[in-house]
Amino acid sequence: MFDSLLFDLMLVILIGMLSQWVAWKYRMPAIVVMALAGLLVGPVFGLINPQESMGELFGPIITFAVAIILFEGSLNLDIREIKGFSKPVGRIVTIGAFIAWIAGSLAAHYLAGLSWEVAFIIGGLFIVTGPTVILPLLRQARLKPRPAAILKWEGIVVDPFGALLAVFAFEFIKFINAEVTLKSLLLFFAASAFAVILGWFAAVIIGNAFERGSIPEFLKAPILFVVVLFTFVFADEIMHETGLLAVTAMGMKMANMRLTTLNDVRHFKENISVLLISGIFVMLTASLDPKILIEIFNPAIMLYVAAMLFVVRPLSIWISTIGTDLNVREKLLIGWIAPRGIVALTVSGYFAGILLENGYEDAELLTALTFALVLSTVVLHGFSIGFIAKKLNLTTTDESGVAIIGGTRFAAELAQSIKDTGNEVLLVDQSWAALADARRRGLDSYVGDILSEQIEYHIDLTPYRYMLAMTKMDLYNAHVCADFAPDLGRDHLFQTAFHVGNDVEAFTILGGQTLFSPSISIYSLEERVHAGHVIRKTLITKQYSYTQYLRERDDKSILLYILRSDGAIEFFTPNVELQASAGDAIIALTSPAKTIERVKERLEGENGDTAIPYEKLEELFTDDSTSGKRDIPGEAPKSNGDSKTTISE
Repeated sequence: MFDSLLFDLMLVILIGMLSQWVAWKYRMPAIVVMALAGLLVGPVFGLINPQESMGELFGPIITFAVAIILFEGSLNLDIREIKGFSKPVGRIVTIGAFIAWIAGSLAAHYLAGLSWEVAFIIGGLFIVTGPTVILPLLRQARLKPRPAAILKWEGIVVDPFGALLAVFAFEFIKFINAEVTLKSLLLFFAASAFAVILGWFAAVIIGNAFERGSIPEFLKAPILFVVVLFTFVFADEIMHETGLLAVTAMGMKMANMRLTTLNDVRHFKENISVLLISGIFVMLTASLDPKILIEIFNPAIMLYVAAMLFVVRPLSIWISTIGTDLNVREKLLIGWIAPRGIVALTVSGYFAGILLENGYEDAELLTALTFALVLSTVVLHGFSIGFIAKKLNLTTTDESGVAIIGGTRFAAELAQSIKDTGNEVLLVDQSWAALADARRRGLDSYVGDILSEQIEYHIDLTPYRYMLAMTKMDLYNAHVCADFAPDLGRDHLFQTAFHVGNDVEAFTILGGQTLFSPSISIYSLEERVHAGHVIRKTLITKQYSYTQYLRERDDKSILLYILRSDGAIEFFTPNVELQASAGDAIIALTSPAKTIERVKERLEGENGDTAIPYEKLEELFTDDSTSGKRDIPGEAPKSNGDSKTTISE
């Protein structure tokens, strides 16, 4: 259409970001959308061919992108995150990866017809799964914590090392073929060790500079970007292909330096890496030769893909997890789910060029082979993970876990009441101090931005069916609900009412449902809690009906949620009238005056008409425990029946 490099670059970036948005909007694997978009504008309709228009720039751009993607993956390799399931993860990423390498290489040689050299190189690369692909699938399927954690961390740990294993195989094969001497091979290992030291040294320097405040906030992301590229290029100039090892070592070192500014660094990934991943993937697919698309349906390639799906992956998982505490159902699921992603495709294109330059003509098949494996695994695993997980009873869809966004005193008390019901609860806030009440109560909490794309690397959101946005920033609450709508559904997203001081009409974003009945802002909730209002639990029985409860309740009380007899939770909203039946419990925020009045009625009922001193009533609510629980002794006032009540603060 427009024969210019500028137009091609613009179209690549535009298509990449639109693909990401479509994938988010319709809960589809992003890589599938990007692949289809790239194919349509490239080999199908012939609108662009980035490889031709960019010429010599195409290779360096791909190379830089791979370096940044690998750095991003290794930046999340915090050893603390895998405690508790380190044994199965350790087995899978070592023994399992080795088995997958050998078995995958054999399949590539005997089934796809690749030479031994190319087969072992691509076999090493295809051990990767990739967090950019696996994380959306895990969130969609809502797996139980252990299988979800193992799949997530396998993707993160193995992702950077697949390319490094391919590099090692390439150098070793050149040595076997006498293309390099033993001295040259040893020099490669020495250069690799130097690359590790260089990456470690760069991480220490940049990390300490961040900690000391030597670099201002607005320069952190661009300076880190430059340091990563410098480290990659410097190591690669000394010995080709060791640059990948250098940036991986740099990311791992920074991930385990316990940097207080690491959350700021993660904006680097969000602002740069996501853009590059989207653009590069579209560039690769748009540059495919139409012949490659036809080659995908080659029986040899299809047979190879089937072997990787149904033989190599299950075999590597089952053998490597012998002696671990994984059960058969977990092994079946983990042995099936292994989607390959952007790193596999970008790095295979990188090696295809190198191998062709070194005289390996069968390397022309690598792009078609990789694309067939990536597309097949993402589509099959993406659309089957939920079904298979349910059949194996490895989902958490029946739980009523709640993630509360916003650290306030009321949020902590609400979380405590939810935890007392036996449901999972998590509080998230960007401020450490705001979560002080949650920490004192022993509640699960996380300091960070829930809207950060990196959040999935650090906390598992699958156990939480509901999300309550309760920060003091109304627009932020709406953005949280809008962002998680494709994952949780709007029926499970709630936010506190807009503060009366805000111009509500100015907010056009469609957020979540308004919390509680009647609706109330977080500011008013905080004021009530500080004034002594408490969260009260009232059991509904056949004698004490929900209708009677509504008639007798304090007109200033706030209905929070219903605890169903089966343990499920349903939150009150001003627009939907929930109904409660015998066995359910109503949790509400009530004033201390009303609570004391009802306890006084109960005690007077037991003692005749004897007056109860007010001071005596206050003693009933003295908080003498660290958990903050307060129980009203006895049963609720009798009218048509009786009902037990509990107050939790």
